[in-house]
Amino acid sequence: MTEGYHPSLAAAAGQNAGQSLWQACVDQLAQELPEQQFNTWIKPLVAQVADDLSKVTLYVANRFKLDWVRAQYAGRIAGILERLYGQPLQLELALALREAPAKTFVAPTYAEIGVAPEPAGLGEENAQAVFKNRLNTALTFDTLVEGTANRMARAAAMHVAGTPGQLYNPLFIYGGVGLGKTHLMHAVGNRLLADRPDAKVLYIHAEQFVSDVVKAYQRKTFDEFKERYHSLDLLLIDDVQFFANKDRTQEEFFNAFEALLAKKSHIVMTSDTYPKGLADIHERLVSRFDSGLTVAIEPPELEMRVAILISKARAEGAEMPEEVAFFVAKNVRSNVRELEGALRKILAYSRFNQKEISIMLAREALRDLLSIQNRQISVENIQKTVADYYKIKVADMYSKKRPASIARPRQIAMYLAKELTQKSLPEIGELFGGRDHTTVLHAVRKISGERQQLTELNQQLHVLEQTLKG
Repeated sequence: MTEGYHPSLAAAAGQNAGQSLWQACVDQLAQELPEQQFNTWIKPLVAQVADDLSKVTLYVANRFKLDWVRAQYAGRIAGILERLYGQPLQLELALALREAPAKTFVAPTYAEIGVAPEPAGLGEENAQAVFKNRLNTALTFDTLVEGTANRMARAAAMHVAGTPGQLYNPLFIYGGVGLGKTHLMHAVGNRLLADRPDAKVLYIHAEQFVSDVVKAYQRKTFDEFKERYHSLDLLLIDDVQFFANKDRTQEEFFNAFEALLAKKSHIVMTSDTYPKGLADIHERLVSRFDSGLTVAIEPPELEMRVAILISKARAEGAEMPEEVAFFVAKNVRSNVRELEGALRKILAYSRFNQKEISIMLAREALRDLLSIQNRQISVENIQKTVADYYKIKVADMYSKKRPASIARPRQIAMYLAKELTQKSLPEIGELFGGRDHTTVLHAVRKISGERQQLTELNQQLHVLEQTLKG
């Protein structure tokens, strides 16, 4: 996102400037944060912006959430608002009023995003049914674009949805941010409920489970806690790496895990790394995570990225020409969330300027993303990062030496150069000591194939990619 620029801000003269400023901030956070964190903590916020834009007050549902937003997100929100507005603003957090304050931009409702608020004593039965399972009904197998990157995980998830409690229990899905892990979990829950409407299904983020454990201890309500979690037919829990260093939480999750398996209920979990790669999680819990089926979701390949862009553009009521989709897909490689962010910028730019979507328009809309990418990720940067990681000399990247301790990192660097830069195979070969393009092609195919097979290599590549992308 351009600092100080957003299409909605540009149109602020005819709209409420405060609303535009907050919406621009929300859009930025949607691109930076994992989907569930954003949906749980940011999207429900209600913002009141002073007429002179000097102060932003965020209204939060309860004291626990207020403390959490202040500790985890307030600094980041203040920084984004300052960059967008061009000067410091005062940020305050307050408990929500019974009625939304005047001149307020209200974020989408919980029902719209499929995430539950605190349990309410009142409310319509239909609303409670939505909140009960916390599933987003828009996230189904039908709306998930399939490709090589997610084929195995999707097949396993569909099997679980069709025959829960049997094979692949637990199902553990891991991969980087924005690759579709959460989408798959919601798809499992939605498919099971379509077949068995009476099934007890709960989707929850690990942070919410931690919160529930804390509240159960504070209020001495462990009977209710156990009744809720131990009676499920399907538990879908996102980002279990958040259990790190939380001993009480790990103990309670272990108990729930055992209770659910004993009654042949199914458990589906996601994480940013494979089970044995989790840090500060009890060994007995890690062994449970690893006792079913563990599958990875990879960054989407080019053709899959193109299909995702065209599909999501149509869902927004727009047609993206194939050549534009290819241009964007070649430049946005890491995950689906970044693709969606790029698409939103292009659609907003097209609508704001009343121009048809073209490669020229896409290049203009994404100019900052492209310049940052080109500035940060170079073949030279990749060579240095890989050399540091594998503890070899940068000069070994160009040398004719061929021992495995050098050849292997060199092949990995070639693979990353092809994945993360716009350089052609001959150009990459030239930068690796004048090697032929067929040598680079062999390296790319070799590492790409092994990435699908070797968990340890896949994890190393994830680390390198995240390091290079900053």
